Amino acid sequence: MMTRSLALLPVLALLSALLPGCGEQSKTTEAIKERGELRFITRNSPTTYYLGRSGPRGFEYDLASLLAEELGVDLVVTTAFSLDELFNALERGEADIAGAGLTLTETRRQRFANTRSYARQTPQLIYKVGRKKPRKIEDLADQTVTVLAHSSHEELLETLRAQGLDWLEWQTVEGSDTGELLTRVNADRSDLAIVNSRDFFIQQNLVPRLEVAFDLASEEDIVWYLPRSAKDTALLDAINEFLQRRQSDDSIAQIERRYFDRDEDISRVDSQTFVGKVRRDLASYQQLIEIVAQEQKIPWELLAAISYQESHWDPTATSRTGVRGMMMLTLATAEEMDVDDRTDPAQSLRGGARYFKKLRRRLPDDILEPDRSWLALAAYNIGMGHLEDARVLTQRRGGDPHLWSDIMDTLPLLEEPEHYRTLRYGYARGLEAVRYVQNIRHYYNILRWQTARAERPEAPRDTDPLVPQYLRNLKLRAL
Repeated sequence: MMTRSLALLPVLALLSALLPGCGEQSKTTEAIKERGELRFITRNSPTTYYLGRSGPRGFEYDLASLLAEELGVDLVVTTAFSLDELFNALERGEADIAGAGLTLTETRRQRFANTRSYARQTPQLIYKVGRKKPRKIEDLADQTVTVLAHSSHEELLETLRAQGLDWLEWQTVEGSDTGELLTRVNADRSDLAIVNSRDFFIQQNLVPRLEVAFDLASEEDIVWYLPRSAKDTALLDAINEFLQRRQSDDSIAQIERRYFDRDEDISRVDSQTFVGKVRRDLASYQQLIEIVAQEQKIPWELLAAISYQESHWDPTATSRTGVRGMMMLTLATAEEMDVDDRTDPAQSLRGGARYFKKLRRRLPDDILEPDRSWLALAAYNIGMGHLEDARVLTQRRGGDPHLWSDIMDTLPLLEEPEHYRTLRYGYARGLEAVRYVQNIRHYYNILRWQTARAERPEAPRDTDPLVPQYLRNLKLRAL
């Protein structure tokens, strides 16, 4: 079954501006303009398209959004369960473009029209550390190798077999996300898997025991596909001109950095760094934080911990996704919370605190503190829809959906296709949400410990009086 979501993109650009000097437009282009929408089919995965805290996200989604904006139409996104479903839907004319990190192959070239390349990736053989590392193609003999059905990797293996490696065997898995292949290898249900370098790069932190054995081929082109009837039409010309220009002006490179920059995912900050920020920066905002916290009836240490995790107490902080301010509010959340200036510390703190309280109120009444606050924080980071998915999945697996400890174990499963495909809101960065909440809890505990200690008549002699010994060497994850 395919799922469908609509992203409304109010734009003023006309197609004619995209096609200077072009003659008659194709019927396909005219149909898109008459519909007022560009139909884009993709797959739900961390490298292509998923629902994030600020709405739809993903490399392919962002790139397609730019194109729709230039065409002056809305973008309608459809996700396919498998690559076979994706290509069949495109062939039936149910989508104008298919974009899902798709490699250019000869078989696909014969079946569809394709755009120019806008990125490159390498097919890689993945193995589990501890097993014997394959070093050449002959080492695949008597090994269980899995690939996605109807993928370029299946075509590659068929080509190798036709070239004389008739002993080569493999298993195919229906689906569209290589995360399932990695899960199989990690769980010892398969010896090896073939995935693209981009997919493995972004998911490797989820399966740290997996590594690349070797590249099966050199870098390959990633393209968008169009129905074959669209060949040599104005739409294909427009897309190619768009991709060429967006490569030249660094737009595509910026999107690449947004999703394939590992620094955002592996950056760490320990408790000592936090204590240094407390000493240097908190004094400038502590009184304001305490006032807002008292107004909103939440612990000031909790509000301080949230704002540190969000922005490191920087009122001008801005993320790549457009969230801004000390509490890193989205534009939609700011409007909902009556925040006119997200960079104003008082407005940002009040808006963020009110939004946190709203999320906490929306939770079922039988969820008690402190779990209620931890779940609300997870929703603040990942969205209430994904949190509800995690609660549903927790209950399915025999856990308690009222307890953060159980939900914390479930949230990372929202990144695995065998689980998120069964949930209403699909893929989400669940592990990131866990680290987000756990960081805040650590910061909160440090500040509470500091407050309690300040009330003592005498402070113990200590080289680092703000940090308990058990937190001294604790490494925290900064998201």
